[in-house]
Amino acid sequence: MAVKLQDIQAPVAKEMLEFEKKFRHSMKTNVMLLDKITSYIVRRKGKQMRPLFVFLSAGVSGTIGEATFRGASLIELLHTASLVHDDVVDDAHYRRGFFSVNALWKNKIAVLVGDFLLSRGLLLSLENDDFNLLKIVSHAVKEMSEGELLQMEKARKLDITEEVYYEVIRQKTASLIRSCCEVGASSVFSSVEAVAKMGQFGEKVGMAFQIKDDLFDYGTYEIGKPTGIDIKEKKMTLPLLYALSQSTKGEKSKIKKLIKKSADQPKNVAEVISFVKSKGGLDYAIEVMNKFHQDAIDILRTFPESMYRNSLEQLVQFTISRTK
Repeated sequence: MAVKLQDIQAPVAKEMLEFEKKFRHSMKTNVMLLDKITSYIVRRKGKQMRPLFVFLSAGVSGTIGEATFRGASLIELLHTASLVHDDVVDDAHYRRGFFSVNALWKNKIAVLVGDFLLSRGLLLSLENDDFNLLKIVSHAVKEMSEGELLQMEKARKLDITEEVYYEVIRQKTASLIRSCCEVGASSVFSSVEAVAKMGQFGEKVGMAFQIKDDLFDYGTYEIGKPTGIDIKEKKMTLPLLYALSQSTKGEKSKIKKLIKKSADQPKNVAEVISFVKSKGGLDYAIEVMNKFHQDAIDILRTFPESMYRNSLEQLVQFTISRTK
């Protein structure tokens, strides 16, 4: 039977509730328009997986304190800012089934709101001398930006290798989950070694998480209908990379041409998906995802057993078993 997110949160349920209030407070402003927009963002929050990683990592490493709450707020402010900016870059009008900030208030305001959220995170750290947490999160911001730009650069030529793919997802996705786990450990004054180890754990989880996302594009019996969004956006994901590596020169040329010239046509998307499945691309990606998952669990189990560690282990399982 699948574990519910509510059960995973149980050891830090009180802290997560308190965090919501503190997070709202961290976004308070006297500018009415800005306050209205940040309230809209808070009301439409997602599963809050990242703060959960922070609190559970802190619990595994020591005793949760005020610095942990600030670290979780810093992560969430950064993450929210990046989502607001992403929607502008992608010209996306929906986020989690609701209108995006740029759809309701236009691009100029959305960019400024993202800047405000980022600066609130920076100030929150500086006002409390949380330089260790700020260093971790600033590094993640740099990595996320580099990962996005590397992916865009490679999408133009469709020349990405599996090695480059891993570097893209390490920077783009895994760096943020890594920083959640490092912030949690660092907020409870863990040793440098323990913080680094918790970061390695987070990075492995992030890699597995992104590969799971890649699989959604192709659809399996676990995750419903294929979407083909990555194919339309010319993103070279792991199932496709593996399928191309198992192909003849002619097959490669044909598939790349389909993606380059007319990836927005449903018939061509369906042909690419069928090709990837026939070449074992999904099976290979699932195998790699499970390897990252197991590596993460092996690292986590070097920490003493506790209710926090058990929940963190369940959270990792949740991220690769999710259906959306």
